[in-house]
Amino acid sequence: MRQIKIKINLFMMSCMLIFALSCSTQDNIGNENNGPSALDLQLMQDISSAAPSGDLEYFMMPMSDDYGNIPQDPNNPLNKAKVEVGQLLFHETGLGNNPTLSDGLRTYGCASCHHAGAGFQAGVPQGIGEGGSGFGARGEARVQSDDYAANELDIQPIRTPTAMNGAYQDIMLWNGQFGGRGTNAGTEMNWTSGTPIAVNELGFEGLESQAIAGFNVHRLKVDDDFFQEFPQYRTMMDQAFPGMPQEEKLSNIGVGLAMAAYERTLLSNEAPFQKWLKGETEELTDASKRGALVFFGKGNCVNCHTGPALSSNTFHALGMNDLDALLTDASNAGFVGATKGRGGFTKDANDEFKFKTPSLYNLKDHNFFGHGATLQNVREVVEYKNNAVVENAALAGHPNIAADFVPLNLSQQEIDDLVVFLEDGLYDADLGRYVPKKVLSGGCIPVNDAQGKVDLGGC
Repeated sequence: MRQIKIKINLFMMSCMLIFALSCSTQDNIGNENNGPSALDLQLMQDISSAAPSGDLEYFMMPMSDDYGNIPQDPNNPLNKAKVEVGQLLFHETGLGNNPTLSDGLRTYGCASCHHAGAGFQAGVPQGIGEGGSGFGARGEARVQSDDYAANELDIQPIRTPTAMNGAYQDIMLWNGQFGGRGTNAGTEMNWTSGTPIAVNELGFEGLESQAIAGFNVHRLKVDDDFFQEFPQYRTMMDQAFPGMPQEEKLSNIGVGLAMAAYERTLLSNEAPFQKWLKGETEELTDASKRGALVFFGKGNCVNCHTGPALSSNTFHALGMNDLDALLTDASNAGFVGATKGRGGFTKDANDEFKFKTPSLYNLKDHNFFGHGATLQNVREVVEYKNNAVVENAALAGHPNIAADFVPLNLSQQEIDDLVVFLEDGLYDADLGRYVPKKVLSGGCIPVNDAQGKVDLGGC
């Protein structure tokens, strides 16, 4: 019934658009009947023109239980049982079974750095898995534990990317290194044996490859002891993967595939813009609609931020600073490779300093932007793009800087409207629907260290 309603709304909007374009447009057209206004109709036209398919549907997300319409790895088809067990395991701090220090045992999991409160990113510039202490309200108070030296922490040399809307990208991380299909075809020589990237040899897409590799990278562990302690997980995995060999199902591979299936359902499909696309024109304010016109028009944001997630599998050098320019008290292991972006993975000089285009939904949940977390809010990002002056002085004039990184000459009003669209129009306010009420280990979600438990109200 929902799909029928959407199709009817789209048909009506299309008819209104055709009618408006064939007549003289007035500012209040459609308002008397609560139909599309002139602003709506212009936006429909601009968005349709920006879509390769020529229609609004190109930018729509399905509902999270509409498995048939969610992009998925053909080697890991979605089903309800798989998504349900993946949701629990993604938030299960009981998988933190391979810590560097015994104090870290079962205090962390995937959600420690990808949690709903921060739009499935970390609430700090540099996410901390093992060795983190505290959480605050939305992850903003997570710091290095006094029991850990900097080189004992599980941290990354780049800002934690969001787990939201990953279904629309076949490669993962800022450099796109995870993914053994599609975009990464031809990069096989860089899938170095003995490194996390070797997981690409399994032939899965990015979400699946990253989830499987994450066990060793982030000190997680699943084994017979885990499934004997929590037999319900074994039962759920049997239901999720009928026919899969037991030794594969109850391993990093099976659990990683379940987590990735869950991640594919993390969609910002209740954002006002998504509702507007489906015919609920009142969901966007006029300021958001004007901002969307800038996004799809003069600002040309859609050139890189396209498709349902307003992201892409493309890489661009915009000259932003790296994470080590912001941090002074964390380990810098691996920073050099991370600063080269796609080039750090492909080893191609033409790819250096280029980073993957991120999704733009739920930006209001974040306090840090850019691969190095050096921009502090959405307005700073918009102004950075508008001014087109590289932040990293060492990259001024570098030949890899994107050719379209040029001043946009947006007016202050256009900047204000664009910020409203990005912050409010693309904001899904109920990401809590993706979080389980509890996990089988009984641990706190999303962190389970002593101070974290206090911050989370004792769970």
